[in-house]
Amino acid sequence: MSGRGRLALCAALATLAAAFALLPLVEPATWILQTALLLGVQTLVGGLARRVPLARPLTPAVQALVTLVLLTFFFVRDEAVLGLLPGPAAFAEFGHLLAEGGHDVGRYAIPAPVTDGIGLMLVGGVVVIGLLVDALAVTFRSAAPAGLPLLALYSVAAGLAPDGAGWPWFLCAAGGYLLLLLAEGRERLSQWGRVFTDRGRPGSGSYEPGGVDGPATAPVRTGRRIGALTLGLALIVPALMPSLGSGLLDAARNGGGGAGQGGGTVSAVNPLVALQDSLNQAEDRTALSYTTNTRSTEEMYLRIVALDQFDGASWKPSERRIDAVPDPLPAPPGLSPDVRTEKVRSNVVAADWYAQNWLPMPYPANRVRLGGQWRFEPEGRTLVGDRGQTTRGARYEVESLLVQPTARQLRQAPEPARAVSEEYTKVPESLPSVVQRTAERVTRDASDDYERAVRLQDWFAADGGFIYDTRVRAGSGSAAIANFLEQKEGFCVHFAFSMAAMARTLGIPARVAVGFTPGTAAADGRMNVGLKDAHAWPELYFEGVGWTRFEPTPTRGSPPPYAQPDTPDPSDNPAEQLPDRGQTDEPTPVPSESESCDAEAKRLDPECGQTAPAENGGGGDGGFPVGTVAGVTAASLLGLGLLMLPMLWRVRTRARRLGMRGAGLPASGRDPGGAVLDAWRELVDSGWDYGVVPEESATPRKAAERIVRIGDLGPEAAEAAFRVALEVEQVLYAPRPRPGTGVREDVRRVREALREAAPRSLRIRALLLPPSAIRVMWTLTEGVTAVRDRWIGALRVRFAK
Repeated sequence: MSGRGRLALCAALATLAAAFALLPLVEPATWILQTALLLGVQTLVGGLARRVPLARPLTPAVQALVTLVLLTFFFVRDEAVLGLLPGPAAFAEFGHLLAEGGHDVGRYAIPAPVTDGIGLMLVGGVVVIGLLVDALAVTFRSAAPAGLPLLALYSVAAGLAPDGAGWPWFLCAAGGYLLLLLAEGRERLSQWGRVFTDRGRPGSGSYEPGGVDGPATAPVRTGRRIGALTLGLALIVPALMPSLGSGLLDAARNGGGGAGQGGGTVSAVNPLVALQDSLNQAEDRTALSYTTNTRSTEEMYLRIVALDQFDGASWKPSERRIDAVPDPLPAPPGLSPDVRTEKVRSNVVAADWYAQNWLPMPYPANRVRLGGQWRFEPEGRTLVGDRGQTTRGARYEVESLLVQPTARQLRQAPEPARAVSEEYTKVPESLPSVVQRTAERVTRDASDDYERAVRLQDWFAADGGFIYDTRVRAGSGSAAIANFLEQKEGFCVHFAFSMAAMARTLGIPARVAVGFTPGTAAADGRMNVGLKDAHAWPELYFEGVGWTRFEPTPTRGSPPPYAQPDTPDPSDNPAEQLPDRGQTDEPTPVPSESESCDAEAKRLDPECGQTAPAENGGGGDGGFPVGTVAGVTAASLLGLGLLMLPMLWRVRTRARRLGMRGAGLPASGRDPGGAVLDAWRELVDSGWDYGVVPEESATPRKAAERIVRIGDLGPEAAEAAFRVALEVEQVLYAPRPRPGTGVREDVRRVREALREAAPRSLRIRALLLPPSAIRVMWTLTEGVTAVRDRWIGALRVRFAK
């Protein structure tokens, strides 16, 4: 191999070695193989271009052109000309993928999955760095400046990694750069011609020619020794000199960051960065699933962290000391034995992709059983990962208390301790005065802190005219709270932050909790918690009860029973719960295979959610296979007809339920109540088709709330859904049900809104394979069972005679 070829190969290896530092950021690591292939082709093209020879500036241009063609083939071949040449559509798709990748980088925790956008950013970024290194080191013969793009590549990995890039990746990157410098030095020495060295015995005074072309071995060995010595000093000196601090080996020396066994502190980080992105996801990926022994699952909020410090710029957790996890955990602060509690046991499983440094669990927890490096923060009663520990794939058991105070106990709560009041009623000087004035105006007729808290909650949730909108720009500072009170549009972050700040201005200790709402019940008895269940809510302190949850966000979660003094708790009187008319006794159906296989699962496993391909019919050797073609055609038509059955059944059922005569009541002779219930069934099934799996035990209001929340409906469609729910309650419970005029039009409006909010893949599935079509199978099964029971009964009677 020539000196130029060896230099080009070392340039590619140096780029690849620096790219290894990106491996811990994403998974799986198969993208590095694709990158190595593109770098190899790029290096080969550069070598051929230099042999032609081309002008120096043209060589990188040819390499860039070939690299662009390869990237087009690997990432946007469907939009390319002939599947290979980039055109306007391909460049537009490149821009879309890059924008999607930038969104995914902020959306996923490290290590993130290699989505199409992230894959393009990784592979494209590394090959661009490789092109720069090859141009500088090989084409323009300046290997030393080529270290700058290599340093930029390594710096990206070091900046994004939770504890910085580890020392093995630094060794790879530094070793690759040294290899490049040595190759350039050797290539330069080879241009000096014949080199003479002292090959005689020491002191002999005789000099003999080296007798070989090329560089002497002594300068090369010296260069290697210098490189090894420099690299060793770069690693050893920071480790031996504590005064430098934050060096490369700090993570290894300190156990990967975090606290050691003797204690430590948890830093003031902000866990709200991705909350809005989670709520705006097109697909609701399941992050956690759990089983619990309590029937009050609506109270099973999974709390991650408490934000107790408000400095005017943002709410965040204070820096506090963390210790080993005790067993059992200390008693909850402020909780009196006079308050009714229920012990709850829950078993939680975190998804393999869900990486969170704080452990989601019900509050207050008494005992936690789990493996790994976890630490306990006593003030917020949270568990924090140590030495890089996350929730990825974690399985743990939590014993917690379901605290059930009465309104009287909260009204009669004594003054909190002075230390609690001083710490949790602080508000920054930058907080606009309108916040306190509004709080005083809303609660001016309240006689105690409990009533003030309920007044604030109800004002945000119902009386104040606020609108829930996850697309409003997130903000947590003083100005954001004032803007929210004026514009009255926001999502859970705005409602929780504003209520907590207003409670503090009234002298009520308050903080903000971040976590998940209870999730959705599955057929197997588990509760599934998705990204769209991410939530924030205020916690107010009442002496004798402790930190108490309130729910000011409309259409999200459920207000606790003690925050509804005029509404009885349904769990105290099961006979008053709304019956589920027109529904079977079957449990909530299991999502179809296409539901459980989201876009990310299909990308990782191409066979996920797909049916086996049909076998191709083969023809014989005896001429045109008419019989075979006819059979295949008939089978294809039959298969197509079977595939269309769910769609045809839904179309027919929808037409029957909603009628073909407009949005009013059905033709005369039909029961108006029956028409309202038919419309309600269509609303529930429409939500099911677009991803809102029905809960058979849910009340109409709760079901409508789930459709609005999970379906991400706008204000107009949400009002329509709640109007339908109210009409259903009228039919079920009013002494003289009023005619439900406009119910059908409201159902159509909700269905159209669900369709517009759903991604394209979900719309196609809702049309061709609607999940609610499973009801026809349930009907057939019930019919077969009824016929079988009649026959068995008849046979028994006959034999009994």
